[in-house]
Amino acid sequence: MSLSGLVPDSNQVLSWLPELTNIIDLGLVLAFSYALLLIIGEGERRSLWMVRGFIVLMLATVVSGQLELQLLKFLLEKLVLGSAVAMAVIFQSQFRRLLEQIGRGEVLKLFQGSGRPTTQPDSVIDRIVDAIKELSQNRTGALVLMETTGSLEEEDFVSAGVILNAEVSKELLQTIFQTSTLLHDGAVVISGSRILAAAAILPLSERTASRQLGTRHRAAMGITERVEKCLCIVVSEETGSISLAEHGTLNRPLTSSKLKELLQARFTPIVERDAVRLSRKIGFQSKILLERVLHLLPSKSPKKKR
Repeated sequence: MSLSGLVPDSNQVLSWLPELTNIIDLGLVLAFSYALLLIIGEGERRSLWMVRGFIVLMLATVVSGQLELQLLKFLLEKLVLGSAVAMAVIFQSQFRRLLEQIGRGEVLKLFQGSGRPTTQPDSVIDRIVDAIKELSQNRTGALVLMETTGSLEEEDFVSAGVILNAEVSKELLQTIFQTSTLLHDGAVVISGSRILAAAAILPLSERTASRQLGTRHRAAMGITERVEKCLCIVVSEETGSISLAEHGTLNRPLTSSKLKELLQARFTPIVERDAVRLSRKIGFQSKILLERVLHLLPSKSPKKKR
């Protein structure tokens, strides 16, 4: 029996080269996207959606090229280029670390994340509760709005306030609500483990409320009536009492331990979990895509010569 039938024909090998090149190209793009998610995944959830939108634009550009939609491909290429420049400006520190690791030859470390310890949900809740406890003891008025199951939109506010995008800390929360600061009059907006904004003006509830309740309490009721995906903590300036608004209803008065218990049940910083979930989803979908591409490759069973 001749072995020539078991050896792939040179023409057959050459016909496979474009498909193999496309697979390598796709694999490198997916690997880069995965590393980008790990690097930028430290930030807020909105950052993850920006990365996801950028990946969708790249995939749409590839598809338009395969379908020979030249005008659409031209437009998408310009959008991808502009988005890449914008993201490089927005995520300067993350891209700086990316370039440093590539320059040091530490490419494999890109797929191990930043190496920083992830923020534990309990630690964020502890910081918030500790700040609220001291504000309550000092009878300093405060209003803290917290996202739960989704992102708040600008139209949910009367005024979105001043953008901060800072890590949640007890000291920062206490400082913001001091009457000597310009940001104390309004609400602090927290998403995950980040303080997004301060001095945000919330819509007031139109329901009849007790005369003991001030503007902060009515604002907490108003925003939670309008938006279900949030909680709102209120510290009364007159009495120092703590309240938690949810679905337009005030739970009051609360002790700091009871507030912590309620937050642990209803609020969890999910920034890191979203990053992991999104990266795993992309990895799983890329595996399916690669399997489909491999399945489409021409396969010929070797013929035996008699």
